[in-house]
Amino acid sequence: MSETNLEKYQNPEKYDELYEHYQDDYLYIMEYARHINRPIIDLACGTGRVTIPLSKKGLTMIGVDLHAGMLDRAKQKATQEQLDIRFEQQDCSNLDLGVQSPLIFMTGNSFQHFLTNESQDALFESVKKHLASGGGFIFDTRNPILAELSAGDVSEERYLNSNNQTVIEKHTEEYDHHSQILHCTTETIIQEREQSIQQSTESIALRYTYPLELKRLLATHGFEWINIHGSWKKTVFEESSPQMIVHCKIG
Repeated sequence: MSETNLEKYQNPEKYDELYEHYQDDYLYIMEYARHINRPIIDLACGTGRVTIPLSKKGLTMIGVDLHAGMLDRAKQKATQEQLDIRFEQQDCSNLDLGVQSPLIFMTGNSFQHFLTNESQDALFESVKKHLASGGGFIFDTRNPILAELSAGDVSEERYLNSNNQTVIEKHTEEYDHHSQILHCTTETIIQEREQSIQQSTESIALRYTYPLELKRLLATHGFEWINIHGSWKKTVFEESSPQMIVHCKIG
């Protein structure tokens, strides 16, 4: 995962506001984690959105992320809840945690931050090194619906912020078929009395991986494919499914 592809996460508080009520991934993970009495590893844990509620259920958690600001927010929240969670600032493709876990998971489509074949390979080798024998790895990634990606997208939304200022967000998406990377740019303009007082631009690149690519990738690194779902609610994976929820294990 590249440190240059993290612009979208510069405001951890805003991230929490957007996703604090989302629980589908937490509920899925909890189903497989509830009886584990050894450390569970949450990769790309961000602000601890899933790590913290699992810890509150009595599970021993390790949260890993590359972004210092997101981790600081996670630590602050854990301290407020009086939870003992080990947070580590590390690259998920080069982990050195000194433990082997029965379960490692990565949510929030973070898999799409691994933009090259080499970085994907490194991620799976890193995960494998930290999985106990028979241990499971669960992660999600957006389903590459080619018709949508090929069309590209330009959109705009307007809303009032907490200061009663008008916020205009202009979104542009462009897909590179050769690299299978979607380049997303958001230009934000804040206005008062129709005058711009602040303007910023942020971008993110997201790699799309196809189902058969994933199966071959997992097999290459010694993982056994358990299941694929079309959402965290375990819907059947279909052509139009928005996501791929991948569940695999090491032998």
